Amino acid sequence: MHQEGCFLLPNAWDVGSARILEAAGFPAVATTSAGVAFSLGRPDHDFFSEQAPEGRVGRETMIRRVREIADEVAVPLSADLEDGYGEAPETVATTISMTLAAGAAGGNIEDFTGDRTRPLHDEELAADRIRAARAAVDTNGSPFVLVGRTDVLLVGGSLDEAVRRANAYLAAGADCAFVPGAADAATIGTLVRELDGPLNVVMGLTGGALSLDDLRALGVRRVTVGGSIARAMYGHLLRTARELADQGTFSYADAQIPQGELNRLFQSGT
Repeated sequence: MHQEGCFLLPNAWDVGSARILEAAGFPAVATTSAGVAFSLGRPDHDFFSEQAPEGRVGRETMIRRVREIADEVAVPLSADLEDGYGEAPETVATTISMTLAAGAAGGNIEDFTGDRTRPLHDEELAADRIRAARAAVDTNGSPFVLVGRTDVLLVGGSLDEAVRRANAYLAAGADCAFVPGAADAATIGTLVRELDGPLNVVMGLTGGALSLDDLRALGVRRVTVGGSIARAMYGHLLRTARELADQGTFSYADAQIPQGELNRLFQSGT
C-alpha cells in the first residue's frame, strides 16, 4: 500500500474500535496513542510542564494494547509508538523489537521530546534512533513499515526544517515520513515534492478542509486520522453525561447502534 496510490489508515484505540474499522472494509488499521491513553483515563503524551513524565502511558502498557488489537484483527496493524519510550537509540530498537513480537506490521517513531527547552531531539540523534529502529526490523526479518515522524511544525518550526528532518529519517531507513501539522494544500504539496519518500499526513483535526481525493491529487501516499475518532467518541460520551446530569433526558440514545448489530459484528470477527 505504500508503493503507489493513496490509502486511508484509520486509528483505533482498543479491540472493539479496531474490529469496527476492519468491518468497514479498511485494508489496514493503526493505533492512536492518544486514544489508548484516553481509554485508560490518562492524558496523551505532552510537554512535561503540562504533564509529568510519570503521568504518560508506559511502553509495556502500550505494547500490551497493540498485542491485544493485533491478535483480534486479520488486517495489518501499524502502531503509534510515540518517541520510542526513551531517548537512546538502543531503547528505540528494543521498542521496535517488542512491537514486532506483539504482531504489528508497522510503527512510527517521533522526534518530540516533551521538554519545552528542547522540544525535538537533536537531528543527528533523531536519525540515529531511526537507524537503530531499522536495524531491529531488519534483524527480525518480518515485514514492517517503519515511519519516521517529525513534529517540527507542531512546535513552531519551519517547513524547511521539517523537510530536512523527514529526509534524514528516510535516509536513515524509514519507509515513510510523517509530518503532523501539515494540513493545507500548499504545505502538503511542498512536502510531497521535496521528500525522498512517501508522505503520511494526519487529517480529522478541526477545520480541515481537504478530502481524501484532494490529498490523493496532491500526491500524499498515506492518510491517518490520529486521535480524532476517539475524540469524537469521547465528545459524544461527554454530551451524553451532561444531558443525563443536567436535563435528565435520554435523547443521546437515538444515535446508538442496536445491540443485535453490535453482537453480530463482534461475533463474526469481520
